[in-house]
Amino acid sequence: MSIVGNPADLADVAAPDADLSTRLAEALAHHQAGRLGEALRWYDRILLEKPDWAAVHSNRGLALARLGRLDAAVEAYQQAIGLDPDHAETLSNGGVVLAELNRFAEAEQNFRRAIALKPDFAGAHNNLGLILKEQGRYAEALHATTEAVRLAPKNTSYYASLAAIRSFEAGDSYITALEAMADDAAALSSEDRVHLHFTLGKAYEHIGKFDSAFEQFLAGNALKRSQIAYNEALALARVERTRTIFSRDFMRRHEGSGEVSQAPVFIVGMARSGTTLIEQILASHPAVFGAGELQLFEQAVNAVGNMMPGTPRFPDMASDFRAEHFRSLARRYLEQLLPRAPASARIVDKMPANFHFIGLIHLALPNATIIHAVRDPLDTCVSCFSVNFTFAQPHTFDLAELGRFYRRYRELMAHWHDVLPPGRVIDVPYEELVADLDGAVRRIVAACGLDWDPRCLDFHRTERPIRTTSSVQVRQPVYISSIGRWRHYEKFLGPLLDEIDPWSPS
Repeated sequence: MSIVGNPADLADVAAPDADLSTRLAEALAHHQAGRLGEALRWYDRILLEKPDWAAVHSNRGLALARLGRLDAAVEAYQQAIGLDPDHAETLSNGGVVLAELNRFAEAEQNFRRAIALKPDFAGAHNNLGLILKEQGRYAEALHATTEAVRLAPKNTSYYASLAAIRSFEAGDSYITALEAMADDAAALSSEDRVHLHFTLGKAYEHIGKFDSAFEQFLAGNALKRSQIAYNEALALARVERTRTIFSRDFMRRHEGSGEVSQAPVFIVGMARSGTTLIEQILASHPAVFGAGELQLFEQAVNAVGNMMPGTPRFPDMASDFRAEHFRSLARRYLEQLLPRAPASARIVDKMPANFHFIGLIHLALPNATIIHAVRDPLDTCVSCFSVNFTFAQPHTFDLAELGRFYRRYRELMAHWHDVLPPGRVIDVPYEELVADLDGAVRRIVAACGLDWDPRCLDFHRTERPIRTTSSVQVRQPVYISSIGRWRHYEKFLGPLLDEIDPWSPS
């Protein structure tokens, strides 16, 4: 789910004087241009003079949300709603932020109020469907999302939401609608075309039209790649520098510097490699809380870096670390992690990209569990390539770039196994989970130092919000249909195969 909405159109709202009108125009210009910090400064100046202007509070909430300051955004939206409780767009945008904070009951209330006020508000129906899906309430989610599509049949993002809940079948009216839009794609915005290609690709895959599916994935990825900034050289160099800095000697030299907490369980790996499944298994244990994909460790790393003026960013900053820096890193992380589930013995942090930080995790939190989700490389990469990621995966939109990133990731994981004590990182292959669920789950539970609990085998029955692309899949028993998926698309995968060798299947 992503933050939605645009700065309110305030052209028809009378300002008390010309000076305030000028300030409002400045604020909106900065906001529309993405200069959110400047926009906030102008909004704050306006509110000093006119604190009861609900629309400005609402715009301020949107800017704060886009900056990731979600708690402050909620406060801004609450002020706006208090001043104008019948503004459906503010209610819906505020609901999105509440959902980002896992405050699902409040978010649902916001969306339902927005719909009651404005029954034809397709965006609120879609947002409601998204949070219902994340909670596993699929019948309700399908109803809400279907209504969003009915109200806005040209909005391709709503079809994407629908495709995340239901499968398509041959002759499906939704496929017909998507194909009609594809025939007139020039009439769509570039963002809508991206959603169209990915959703139509998924639909064609559902009905076994694999060549057509991958042609849509290629088109969607190419368009998405043209819209994002990805410095591949910098990303790959970061991995190489990490391997250089975190040498065996470096690791040995700094052993014993961290905090002793056993609470954190890190699940790392490539996206689409089974990380959500492993978290769902562990979260089914009564002593474990699944916290989802957290950015807390990277934030803690950056915070420690800010304490060291003139020090470069990660990984080079680690060269200047002393024992107190590792302890500070651990404490900052734990201060943010532990309050999420103070009664739980283990808290799962399922941020796949934390594989970059495994050396720091080991030194700062030597008793934390580190689980590495592993999956067939081609299945992993094809799965990534078929997903329209909304953030943090810029390397997935080009087959060659994806292959090069995957290869560096596997080299880094091999490095961690080499420089860390044996067994420090526990590899859990997805294929092993499918072939021997009981044995694999027992090994995962034991690795976390927990007593066995049979509920971990019934993970698909565990009711908890899941906020990843795999939220539907992990509420089902394990299945084998996703193993070998890449073979449907083998003839398209030359650029990928050229790059990930020697990890491609024999």
